[in-house]
Amino acid sequence: MVFYVPIRFKMKILQKYITLLLVCLAIVQSNAIAQDPNNVTPCDNASILHQADSIKQLLISKGFVLLKEASLTMENQYEIPVVVSLNAGNIYEVVFIGDISSKIYEVRMFDWSERQVIYQKKLWGDVDGNIINVSYIPQYSEHYMIKVLQTNKKRKKDLCGYLMLLKKGNH
Repeated sequence: MVFYVPIRFKMKILQKYITLLLVCLAIVQSNAIAQDPNNVTPCDNASILHQADSIKQLLISKGFVLLKEASLTMENQYEIPVVVSLNAGNIYEVVFIGDISSKIYEVRMFDWSERQVIYQKKLWGDVDGNIINVSYIPQYSEHYMIKVLQTNKKRKKDLCGYLMLLKKGNH
């Protein structure tokens, strides 16, 4: 027994599947954009910008070259990952400056094998507690992931942070 299905009915079913597929793609794409670390909104905090400028001038006077810097709007207790390319044998400085009202500041860096190569944590009340400055000499030339995090005691939603990567010597 063969059933005949009108073409109009087949087209309606096909349109429903296409619409459903487009809606699913739109949702997936919007989530990907929202979680993209390169799509982070910059923030404007005069105190942090002043600290960043002072540290940058100090490190440049010691022979470092600024490779990357970013002002970041961060969410309380959520890491922001940043992927960087480092060359073996060079001396790098990773500097993170967090909101002065936060109680915990952390910087972690992972190599491409997801092995943690840097971990530093500072607490509110430490000398220069909102600034983490870490030196690193990679053994391998590859991509690394730097993750910065801060925990705010007032549970502020939009925290300012500033991240810099510098390298000793010429580009």
